[in-house]
Amino acid sequence: MTASTTPGEPVLAVEDLHVSYATRTGRREVVHGVSLQIPPGETLALVGESGSGKSTTAHALLGLLPAGGRVDTGTVRLGSLDISGWTDRALRDVRGTEVGLVPQDPVTSLDPVRPVGVQVEEILRLHGHRDRRSRRVRVLELLDRVGIDDPALRARQYPHELSGGMRQRVLIATAIALRPRLLIADEPTSALDATVQRRVLDLLDELRREEGTSILLVTHDLGVAADRAQRIVVLKDGRIVEQGASAQVLAAPSDAYTRRLLADAPAFTSGFRRPEAPTFLRDAAAVAAENPYAITAEGLVKEFRVAGRERFRAVDDVSFRVRRGTTHALVGESGSGKTTTARLVTRFHRPDAGTIDVDGTDVTALGGVGLRALRRRIQLVYQNPFASLDPRQQIQDVVAEPLHNFGVGTRGERRERALALLDRVSLPSDVAGRTPRELSGGQRQRVAIARALAIDPDIVVLDEAVSALDVTVQARILELLTSLQAELGLTYLFISHDLAVVRRISHTVSVMRRGRVVEEAATEELFHDPQHDYTRELLAAVPGRTEQPV
Repeated sequence: MTASTTPGEPVLAVEDLHVSYATRTGRREVVHGVSLQIPPGETLALVGESGSGKSTTAHALLGLLPAGGRVDTGTVRLGSLDISGWTDRALRDVRGTEVGLVPQDPVTSLDPVRPVGVQVEEILRLHGHRDRRSRRVRVLELLDRVGIDDPALRARQYPHELSGGMRQRVLIATAIALRPRLLIADEPTSALDATVQRRVLDLLDELRREEGTSILLVTHDLGVAADRAQRIVVLKDGRIVEQGASAQVLAAPSDAYTRRLLADAPAFTSGFRRPEAPTFLRDAAAVAAENPYAITAEGLVKEFRVAGRERFRAVDDVSFRVRRGTTHALVGESGSGKTTTARLVTRFHRPDAGTIDVDGTDVTALGGVGLRALRRRIQLVYQNPFASLDPRQQIQDVVAEPLHNFGVGTRGERRERALALLDRVSLPSDVAGRTPRELSGGQRQRVAIARALAIDPDIVVLDEAVSALDVTVQARILELLTSLQAELGLTYLFISHDLAVVRRISHTVSVMRRGRVVEEAATEELFHDPQHDYTRELLAAVPGRTEQPV
């Protein structure tokens, strides 16, 4: 059955939608009376934090709720077609033909054992395109349409052979294969580098303008919504707290929650942290030292052997310096060499060439006792706090683990230290007896920071430590890091692909591309007067810095 749209009629109209999930104690309602409309050729952004109900709302429209989920009441209309209460079998006829879904994670959404061309072709076959040759021609047209180079080659490749941006474009090609009038894009770029994110969002905008496609863009980032949507709907705890034209919502938000999202979006941050600001040094000897730098890296080189290929140079003649008590950011896209550089500084890798000086001591060739001593001075906080925390341990034991490893204190003293650290990172005391899976992403990252501080390091290396978090949680973690730096005199090496986040936390920046530093400057100087084309490209990709879409 095909949905028709009369002039002036919305492509999607949702009225008083209520959704619940089954729990051990009965059903729990998670979406409370959501109503929204999307006219032809318009992008509407559904904005909110994790748990706000935005993805549940989007998936409920297509009958794609997980087990236990149910639409209790409400109507969903696609043009003139009321699909409320349709069975899963009936809804299959509108998925793909009337509505295309672009999911968040291409890694889990694509079959790893089938070429991507076969997977795009599958939706054509399932919807009655019988001629195999015409299907394959259409697949190449689609891959070309979404900007994938050499479609014939790419169609034969498997998902792991493509970049993250290419995999996301394959999902978009699948979503538009049957020319639906509505695309639901559920956090389609949250796992991508900033420049790749921009290109994917540009593609969605292009489809909207050229094909007249309507888009429901689900996002946690008001910066993205500001760039790409004509209208914004803000969800909190399953309820709409604000909606309206994007310019109106951004200029004069009426709800306190919207104002908080706006304040927390990195793209809308004002002001800079200046490197000449006073630093907080806690060691009298360090104050008196002639060398003001906590880290000096000179000419770092690191190569890796790749099976069947020549050696790959991941870090190529990288140099930078970090003043004590300040934050230096290494910024660049995936594959730029920034994480490898961080692992050289922390000596998880040994450089093939170059030197690393920590507080006047060359640590490049350290081993044994010397390397163990370095581990006390430099701690690392990873991107994914769940993967870096032992899921079997209680949180108090996770935080105290470095103390145990270095033989510091008695068991009771270590526990007291852990509780004090949890308090310092603003976690309640009852967290101590829980396990990582019982905490939110932001809470887990606070635990990871507390653990890094357990043995009083001088330097903390933060490797994409906030990139997996909602913007509001991210903002709270950045505030925490700033306050800890002021209190403890910490030096940070901050690894990120996102210049908007870097602006908020760093004093100085090195921009990396293909293993080399292409530009280095104070953060404010870099934003106001970037010298390298690649830096300008990264800055242009910051959400919220582009013109309002039409």
